[in-house]
Amino acid sequence: MSAAIPPFSDLSGLATGLARRDFSAVELAQWTLDRLAADQTNSVLSLLPEATLGQAKAAQQRLDAMRPEAAQRERPGFSLLGLPIAHKDIFVTRGWPTTAASKILRGYLSPFDATVVQRLATAGMVCAAKLNCDEFAMGSGNTHSAFGPVKNPWDPLAVPGGSSGGSAAAVAAGHIPAATGTDTGG
Repeated sequence: MSAAIPPFSDLSGLATGLARRDFSAVELAQWTLDRLAADQTNSVLSLLPEATLGQAKAAQQRLDAMRPEAAQRERPGFSLLGLPIAHKDIFVTRGWPTTAASKILRGYLSPFDATVVQRLATAGMVCAAKLNCDEFAMGSGNTHSAFGPVKNPWDPLAVPGGSSGGSAAAVAAGHIPAATGTDTGG
């Protein structure tokens, strides 16, 4: 790795590191995959390292095509380029398993992306994982997943939050800088 990536880095800091070429999008993706693979919270349902690294390579090619000073200046169109994200498993993601944390959907591979997934991918974000949630997002403590409850990384006696607990736990544990989530209950 060109430079150490500090744990609990935020998106802005990581975008700056990519623009300054402190590390590459591929190095960042591998660092993220390593952290997600070591998860102890049961927040991760799917990892596809080849797909993640392929997206990171494509993002790095776009970053390499920009002059360093332009990469640092070009915030609106490229601020998310090469940054990792994980998606709550209710969002269909082309080529990734999507179960909505239900065994009834085990093995389902979507032929298309949910709008939020597509927009973040268009912005250049790299999908690193699909995350656990309450089954069909119907719950308030992330204890109703067919794949087991998500654990709060900071307090084993507390739940990680509502149906997006996998997203919350993965970010709170420092595995991923950003994750999608939803609010089903309003």
